[in-house]
Amino acid sequence: MPSTDPPSVPPANVLPKVAAVKVADGERLRSVHVPGATLTVRSRPPARAGLPPALYVHGLGGSSQNWSALMPLLDGLVASEAVDLPGFGDSPPPDDGDYSITGHARSVIRYLDAAGHGPVHLFGNSLGGAVVTRVAAARPDLVRTLTLVSPALPEIRVQRSAVPTGLLALPGVVSLFTRLTREWTAEQRVRGVTALCYGDPGRVSPEGFRNAVEEMERRLRLPYFWDAMARSARGIVDAYTLGGQHGLWRQAERVLAPTLLVYGGRDQLVGYRMAQRAARAFRDSRLLTLPDAGHVAMMEYPETVATAFRELLADTGDPVTDERTEEAVDDEPANQSTGG
Repeated sequence: MPSTDPPSVPPANVLPKVAAVKVADGERLRSVHVPGATLTVRSRPPARAGLPPALYVHGLGGSSQNWSALMPLLDGLVASEAVDLPGFGDSPPPDDGDYSITGHARSVIRYLDAAGHGPVHLFGNSLGGAVVTRVAAARPDLVRTLTLVSPALPEIRVQRSAVPTGLLALPGVVSLFTRLTREWTAEQRVRGVTALCYGDPGRVSPEGFRNAVEEMERRLRLPYFWDAMARSARGIVDAYTLGGQHGLWRQAERVLAPTLLVYGGRDQLVGYRMAQRAARAFRDSRLLTLPDAGHVAMMEYPETVATAFRELLADTGDPVTDERTEEAVDDEPANQSTGG
């Protein structure tokens, strides 16, 4: 069941000021008000008029910055926007405190409806993958293609390394964890997250690591940081227990949009073994497996993911309008297959 607890943080207009969010070259941030939430949207100016829109949705504990490596590689193909889900990145908590998968999906739908952007090329990672799966099932008119990077779809046998994240959903665990880790520096926390999410933490550049530490320091000053984490983790756990037409796997079967599935062989949070099940569940799917990638392939191997998306457009007859010449990439070789 979705979390219905009242918000335990102050209204957005009385939240403390914190450091500015990092914006990469060519990006801009803006706030968008939709019913029940204020969303921060990161975008890149379109290379030219008339490009189809794309929207990117991050995972648990992430933000729109998670897509900053991929978005410029798709300049000329799509007009890119990445959203900070309520309570993450630079978006304040939702008005009703609802961090369920359905609550997050509702915010995405309201943004797309308000912007008049549909149908879009919709991307999601981890929690964001579950969110956009629900969006695609509920509102097929809004989705042109679907790209899922390690989507958080229900698993019967959850990996041991994913258990601590799931435990955040239990009452009292966040308070205990914050007490136990009170002395941890932002750098220590980032090293832990990187080790968990990357197949090879060495792929993080020194500049990228410094930026992540600055962002961690900023987030830890937000009074709702752990509340958003805990409630969103609870939303994932709740979604895993839903059956019938509201179950995520049942909704995956209802998705009509051509779907690109990306799974990492070193993913410690979403089981690599789920790739084939996902390829069967999504009726019009293409599967990209990256044996050396972790949970955030769009950050580790953005060129490979960009190439796979370009091929998705070619396979589905969507015109590939990028004027740049495709070149071979230096990423690890990928295994590709078609499923569903």
